[in-house]
Amino acid sequence: MSRGTTHPAPGPAVQVPGPGGPSIRPVAAPRMVKQRRRRPGLIALSVALIAGGGLSGAVLYATSGQRTAVVVVARDVPVGSQITREDLAEASIALDPAVKSVKASKADDLVGQRAAVDLRAGSLLAPAQVTKKSLIGAGEQLVGVSLKPSQLPATTLAPGQKVLIVSTPDPDAVSNGGKATNEVAPKTLRATVVEVGKPATGTGIVVVDVAIPATDGPALASRVATGDVALIVDSREGS
Repeated sequence: MSRGTTHPAPGPAVQVPGPGGPSIRPVAAPRMVKQRRRRPGLIALSVALIAGGGLSGAVLYATSGQRTAVVVVARDVPVGSQITREDLAEASIALDPAVKSVKASKADDLVGQRAAVDLRAGSLLAPAQVTKKSLIGAGEQLVGVSLKPSQLPATTLAPGQKVLIVSTPDPDAVSNGGKATNEVAPKTLRATVVEVGKPATGTGIVVVDVAIPATDGPALASRVATGDVALIVDSREGS
């Protein structure tokens, strides 16, 4: 028995215009499009990935949006100066966990401590930038030195700065020629500035508290009483 060729069933006939009049021609039946086979496992994996990405984004957004109340510097504070409540302010910012900061609730604990470095207004305050350590070390004494504007530099002094207290010539030790009778170097004492007072109204006299070795404290106090002293800013190198 011979095999016959299977032909697709003819579709519906349509009229086609022609020179001899309309003619009827069959139209081929439309081809059946094979539907793709769905894979439930792949669909589930895609849904899981989309959901996981959305969750990660939500967590990242929530974390980055968290703001913390921290302490910032309200005004410049020189190194060594005591910190007051007016030196501190509060700010609410989003921080990376690696950034060290002081919580705003701990601001009162900073009052009375000293600046370990120069603090600049508007900067975030880190715990290492303040210290409870006093500028008066063991075996030292605190002496107040009263100075006229002509007895100290015009440069603003800051706590922690190294200075030299120089004994100026006594007027009674100067001869008629205006030269000191003893051609020797003036006595000097190395000291550290602890606090700088405000200039007195009218006279401009400033009292500078300095820390010096206890063995030199009485001698410096005696010299300060006569007013025959001057202050020189020492180099910071080697301090």
